[in-house]
Amino acid sequence: MLHYFNKRHEMKYLHTMVRVHDLDESLRFYRDLLGLVETDRYESEEGEFTLVYLAAPEDLEQVRSERAPLIELTYNWDGEVYQGGRNFGHLAFAVDDVYALCQKAMDAGITINVPPRDGHMAFFRSPDNISIELLQKGEPLAPAEPWASMPTTGQW
Repeated sequence: MLHYFNKRHEMKYLHTMVRVHDLDESLRFYRDLLGLVETDRYESEEGEFTLVYLAAPEDLEQVRSERAPLIELTYNWDGEVYQGGRNFGHLAFAVDDVYALCQKAMDAGITINVPPRDGHMAFFRSPDNISIELLQKGEPLAPAEPWASMPTTGQW
């Protein structure tokens, strides 16, 4: 069995699929708040679902040639509310200014579960309870208020 683990298998990351309850609300979060770009959309009348593919702006060139890396929002038209976002884990994004994006999230009414006290990392949740991790590109920003003294809340 050890030889199996020593073999190199070619593999490429394609996308992460997240089931969403309200497509418009989710697009406001992922596209309008986080700044992801819609790259493709597929609607199936027969299957009663919509797929929306999103990419980080810095990944657009790679997405155009490889169709990856992407986030796939899956909206099933039956209206089911999906639970267990914490079991999913999280989506992580490297950002230019962790403080600015956290402020934008707070201004949109989103609770910052783990504030960027260290100027490097923060967590908050999407409308469907998916944990989002923001990581400051490069070196951490200098500690600043209100982040430095903001408590951790909820789960992330």
